[in-house]
Amino acid sequence: MTNPLIILDRDGVLNEDTDAYVKSVDEWIPLPGSAAAVGQLCKAGFQVAIATNQSGLARGYFQPSDLDAMHAKMTALAAAEGGEFAHIAFCPHGPDDHCDCRKPLPGLIHQIEQALDNSAEGAWMIGDSIRDLEAGAAAGCKVALVRTGKGAKSEPRLAAHEQLFEAPVFDDLAAFTRFLLDGAH
Repeated sequence: MTNPLIILDRDGVLNEDTDAYVKSVDEWIPLPGSAAAVGQLCKAGFQVAIATNQSGLARGYFQPSDLDAMHAKMTALAAAEGGEFAHIAFCPHGPDDHCDCRKPLPGLIHQIEQALDNSAEGAWMIGDSIRDLEAGAAAGCKVALVRTGKGAKSEPRLAAHEQLFEAPVFDDLAAFTRFLLDGAH
C-alpha cells in the first residue's frame, strides 16, 4: 500500500514569494511553520511532493545550480523537522514554451505520479494561486488555497472558477496541516 500523497506548490506555500522571483538560496526564505508542517505530514504517513513552476530558469534569472541550492536548503529544513520530500517536480519553461508541465496544466503532477508510482487522484494539492489549484483539479486532486504568498490576492478569484469555488482556504500550510491531521478531511 502506497502512502497517501500531498502535493505542495513551493513559492508562497513553503517559502516567501516575490514578483521579482526567488533567484538564490539567500532569497529562499522559509515561511514560519512550513518545515514543521512537512515534518508533521510525513510523520503522519503522507508522501509529500513539490510541484513548482520555475520560469526564472528559462528567463535566465538563475541557474540550475541555484535551484539545486534552494531545494537543498528546503530539504534540510524539512529534514530537521522529521520530514522529507518524496519528489520535487519543477517546470523550467517560460510561459511561451508551450510545455505540458507548466501549471495550470497538470504535467508536474503526472511527473510526480510516475516518479512515485502513486496516483494523485484524491490527493491534496496545496497552492497559493489559481493556477496551482487548476493543475490539481485537472489531475483529480482535492485542492486547498493558502493565504500566504499570492494566496490572499487569489482568494477572491476562487468564486469565478466553477471547479474551485468550494476549495477550502487556510491561513498557511501549518493551518492546512492541523485541519488534515485533526481528521477533518
